[in-house]
Amino acid sequence: MVSNSVRSAPRFMHLPTFMRSPLINDRSEFDIAMVGVPYDGAVTNRPGARHGPREVRSASSMIRAIHPVTHSNPFELCRVGDAGDVPFENLYDIQVVHAEIETFFRALGDDGLMSLAIGGDHSVTLPILRALAKEGSLGLIQVDAHTDTWDSFMGSDLSHGAPFRRAVEEGLIDPSRTVQIGIRGAQNSMEGWDFSDSTGMRVLFMDELTRIGAEAAAQEARRIVGHGPTYLSFDIDGLDPAFAPGTGTPEVGGLTTVEALTLLRGLRGVQLVGADVVEVAPPFDPTGITALAGATMAYELLCLLSEQS
Repeated sequence: MVSNSVRSAPRFMHLPTFMRSPLINDRSEFDIAMVGVPYDGAVTNRPGARHGPREVRSASSMIRAIHPVTHSNPFELCRVGDAGDVPFENLYDIQVVHAEIETFFRALGDDGLMSLAIGGDHSVTLPILRALAKEGSLGLIQVDAHTDTWDSFMGSDLSHGAPFRRAVEEGLIDPSRTVQIGIRGAQNSMEGWDFSDSTGMRVLFMDELTRIGAEAAAQEARRIVGHGPTYLSFDIDGLDPAFAPGTGTPEVGGLTTVEALTLLRGLRGVQLVGADVVEVAPPFDPTGITALAGATMAYELLCLLSEQS
């Protein structure tokens, strides 16, 4: 576990693990593994999310332990560690990469660890869901500017715009227990919106969230996923680019960081089996505010996960 000396040391010291947690060597000594997934080979436009885990790790040195609202300390509730990055041997074949991600996360689950992933583009969520949905389909809470339920792009059906379409087709998520929050931005096709709607997903567009507020959005999400096992995926482009410019597909008019924190804090008690923060692209984040936002959202997710262990 993290010694008091490391936790209280100046935040520019020591190895930049996620939230200054210890590196995982013996998985039996941990409950929650934070994992980097440095892959962006499935983006449709601006690359850079492969660098997300490293920058989020660095920014996460700013994170302190005790939650300002609940006063809970996830590092006391659970044994939290950094499992490093998914090791890749073939970065030029999406199917092979996804298989490597699935294998890594399946092994973590087999060893009894919950996972909090930091991507990477949003395609990496699909193999994580494959690893976790071993006993049946999961509920899904997705914070995102886009539904990511499009079909194929430039000959590939595994782009970062398609993971949740594939997840429905493969039975990994239950569309009737899926809510997509913060959706916005003009499109050249209604294909993704139509797929989400036709399969029974609850699409909470940003204009509706603006009307009802983040607390009500959290209540709606809780209603949709119910009491069953649920995965939470937070695409950083769910935030307005004023708060998170460093992402591949920014869309104006998104969540403020305050709204995002309120939303996540309203999800206490949801039966989460895992979570991720994806699409932080440091090349478009010159001041580091996107990485800091990503690290902060990851901390909120860690707090939620720590209450499940």
